[in-house]
Amino acid sequence: MTVLAAGLALVGSLFFALGAALQQFEAARASGPALRRLLRRPRWLLGGLAIGAGTALHIVALKYGPLTVVQPMGVASLLFALPCAAALRHRRPRPGELASAAVIAIGLMGLVLVVPEHTGSPYLGTGEAAVLLGGAAAVSLVLWAAGRRSSPAARAALLATAAGVLYGATATLARVLVDGNWEPWFLAAVPVPALLALILLQRAYAVGHFGVAFAALQVTDPLTAVAFGALLLGEPLPTGAVSTLVALGAGALAAAGTVALARTTPMTPAPDPAAR
Repeated sequence: MTVLAAGLALVGSLFFALGAALQQFEAARASGPALRRLLRRPRWLLGGLAIGAGTALHIVALKYGPLTVVQPMGVASLLFALPCAAALRHRRPRPGELASAAVIAIGLMGLVLVVPEHTGSPYLGTGEAAVLLGGAAAVSLVLWAAGRRSSPAARAALLATAAGVLYGATATLARVLVDGNWEPWFLAAVPVPALLALILLQRAYAVGHFGVAFAALQVTDPLTAVAFGALLLGEPLPTGAVSTLVALGAGALAAAGTVALARTTPMTPAPDPAAR
């Protein structure tokens, strides 16, 4: 069953990577990242379906295998995404891109493995949920404002980081809805940060630096969920000198790889005549 779980998670990562590459390709070709334009583009919608399939496979994998096996397989989506994005542009991925992605993947894997698994039933009250949503909104707003005055690579990273914060908040709410005690209004609240995250992510993709945008998303989303889980749900954080050192080293690797990806050539295709 563990092998089956690892295989499902790996295939799910491939679907997620393909979906992200398709959506970035269309967001960069469209005349703007507005959802109303992107929703009329079949390949962008196909990318959304691929992301949905990848997410579903990841959830099924968690039913058959432990988190310590499934989560590292999810990290592979970054290694799959760059070749997929390069293939859409009829070129080969550069060695530097793949090396940077590998460094980020190793860092993310280290971070995932040192976070203890929480087995209790989470609870989130109205006050804590308001702090969760308000805090995520405030952080993403600051990142969005900073991105408006940044270089293209930094803008892509900041917008994708803002999306990752909102997706982390969404994941925290979803975890409570699935496994814990919750208030009825949580059901209506969940789509709000998810939709805002989707909009910000498409803006990040439209900049053209797909590698750094996708890497920033992959790093921020799980770390935000872990932080919210620890602060609001009482979930455990790594303890002990060894775990702390591993977490710090893994975080440094992920950050260094993201910076390296930011220095690569933007993945912006030729303008789309249909968009004009």
